[in-house]
Amino acid sequence: MNYYALPSLVLTLVQLWPCTPDMQKKSIKSTDQSFAAVRRVKRGWIWEPLFVTEEQITKMPLYVGQLKSDLDKQDRSLQYILTGEGAESIFVIDEYSGKIYVKQKLDREKKPFYTLRAQVINRNTHLPVEPESEFIIKVRDINDHEPQFLDGPYVATIPEMSPEGTSVTQVTATDGDDPSYGNSARLLYSLIQGQPYFSVEPKTGIIRMASQMDRETKDQHLVIIQVKDMVGQAGAFSATATVTINLSDINDNAPKFQQRLYYMSVSEEAPVGTTVGRVMAEDSDVGENAAMNYFIEGDSTDVFDIITDNETQEGIILLKKRVDYETKRRYSVQAKVVNRYIDERFLEEGPFEDTTIIKINVQDADEPPVFSLENYVMEIAEGAVSGSLVGVITARDPDSDDSPIRYSIVNDMYLKRLFSINEHNGTIITTKPLDREIAAWYNITVSATETRNPEKKSEVNVYIHVLNVNDHEPEFPKYYETFVCENTFSGQLIQNISAVDKDDSVEGHHFFFSLAQEATNISHFTVKDNQDNTAGIFTAKNGFSRQEQLFFYLPILILDNGTPPLTSTNTLTITVCDCDIEVNIFFCRYGTFLYSLGLSTEALVAVLACILILLVFILAVVAIRRQRQKSPFSEKIEEFRENIVRYDDEGGGEEDTEAFDISALRTHTVMRTHTVMRTQKARKNITTEIHSLYRQSLQVGPDSAVFRQFISEKLEEANMDPSAPPYDSLQTYAFEGTGSLAGSLSSLGSNTSDMDQNYEFLGDWGPQFKQLASMYASHR
Repeated sequence: MNYYALPSLVLTLVQLWPCTPDMQKKSIKSTDQSFAAVRRVKRGWIWEPLFVTEEQITKMPLYVGQLKSDLDKQDRSLQYILTGEGAESIFVIDEYSGKIYVKQKLDREKKPFYTLRAQVINRNTHLPVEPESEFIIKVRDINDHEPQFLDGPYVATIPEMSPEGTSVTQVTATDGDDPSYGNSARLLYSLIQGQPYFSVEPKTGIIRMASQMDRETKDQHLVIIQVKDMVGQAGAFSATATVTINLSDINDNAPKFQQRLYYMSVSEEAPVGTTVGRVMAEDSDVGENAAMNYFIEGDSTDVFDIITDNETQEGIILLKKRVDYETKRRYSVQAKVVNRYIDERFLEEGPFEDTTIIKINVQDADEPPVFSLENYVMEIAEGAVSGSLVGVITARDPDSDDSPIRYSIVNDMYLKRLFSINEHNGTIITTKPLDREIAAWYNITVSATETRNPEKKSEVNVYIHVLNVNDHEPEFPKYYETFVCENTFSGQLIQNISAVDKDDSVEGHHFFFSLAQEATNISHFTVKDNQDNTAGIFTAKNGFSRQEQLFFYLPILILDNGTPPLTSTNTLTITVCDCDIEVNIFFCRYGTFLYSLGLSTEALVAVLACILILLVFILAVVAIRRQRQKSPFSEKIEEFRENIVRYDDEGGGEEDTEAFDISALRTHTVMRTHTVMRTQKARKNITTEIHSLYRQSLQVGPDSAVFRQFISEKLEEANMDPSAPPYDSLQTYAFEGTGSLAGSLSSLGSNTSDMDQNYEFLGDWGPQFKQLASMYASHR
């Protein structure tokens, strides 16, 4: 069987070929093969490639090609069947002839190929006469899409003066057509605007520098790039993109002063730091490339200075030192400006600096007086008589008219009472003697005023140092309380002394100690100089007696190292104390006080005992009062808690009944007590009677029936009271007398019992108990 393709299908193609699933990819790649008739035979199928172009269909349906089997005898006994993608909807087949038709336009960008299956069966038996075969119909592309720049608009930056060929940026366009077939998606770039500074590579779209450019001439360029498909052939689609190219600055320009010569002026009254003027240098660069520093060159660097204003890039001329019209009236200052940051690539082009000359004229002014010194330091010895010369202040009028000067001390009444100044010649004298120990320095402010123009005045500080004169004698730094024991031995140290001096010493104070001449031969004490501004007082004999002499007055001579040296006699009072060797300051101090009053040690002990007893009594009274005032509901609480705590003075014991009438307690008193206990009375009356009954019970003793009955009555009364707390108790305290088995604790009668005691052991308790031991030993 033969298959013949129509000649008109050479340019209108739908490719048709059999393909198994594993051959599908390989088949797609073969779409650009030649349309030359290549016969293929597979299992009885015969076909050749057929093509059709997308969206070129004008008559529907459009014949595509024909399938034919070698077994087809053209008797219409065979039936051709087409299945797969687009079958019946897009592609149809003539079941008798095997011709394939397309019913609608195809768009390769939506679907580039279709997978179909072909089958032929016998109409009578409905059995296949050829095996089923799968094939792909691929839609061939046409140039129906324009290229597009998707990343625009483009902005690029490149340093100025970049060399030719430097890459600036790259533009990229896309085309929706098939890049693997024909020239529909083959793009070509060209430069429409931007010559002669830029160029573009036709295939890649890379924009390059075509020549060096100066940012100071033009800092921004607009470049237009055009892209065409079909490799720029006739009928090709095109698109354009705009690229904004900015030139970034580099430091390729040196600063230049606006003027070669500047004129300025400054008053001689202007203080240091005054702005004299400004100079300006221009730099075509921008940013840090235009940053510059200014300098002063030559001999004027000590009078003027220049700094950079970072905001305006101006040079500010400052006065570094006061100028004087009478001394120099004109200055010629050379200023230099230098770029702060240098680009080494352009050093060969020359130095990035410039210079200019500044003429500065000094303006005359009526200046205030000028002192010969910035401040004065003077000295005068303390104690100098009134009218003594301290020093001289001098000032002059710096102006040409040389006005006379009048001096005065600035208002300070205290200093004016000590010093005065001659208003014509500036001589300072004292008005009263000075004491260095009161003030070692004085700070005086002196003013100088022009007599012709009193508004012009100046002030200066005068520091007056009062020199030290050794006019203060050394003395004890404090009062020394010195004691010596009666039983001391010779050579014992009893006191360390030192000295002070109000005078100032250049080499440091050094004092010498010794006994005064009048006490050298008769003193019972000696002085040892320790050579460290201290001295020790030692005893010169064994034992002292208070009865013979209570106080010793020791004159001590102290010599300082001043010029001239001064001496003083300081008296050290030494008190004899009733002690063995070691001194107890407290005991000796008050023992001496009582001894001086004529009181013995026994009297001192008695007085202290009385004071102690009185103190205890006062504290007890205060405690009782506080207990009564502790709560405003004390009587109410007393009704709920029957606690009777009684503390009373000791009596004479069980046998002490002579001072009381016991019969009265045993008769009507007892009966009265019973009646009182049964009667409802105020808490205050009950308490009073309890106190009375307790005193009477002391005559009977704690075992008395009256007392026991009293307790029983109180307990019964509490038990019958429903509001009484369950913890009622009654505490009694009876005091034993001489009849007690434990003996009496009373101090009464101790004067007879002490006779049988032995107090010799007190002598072993040390010096503190010596006097007590001697007292009791004397009683024996």
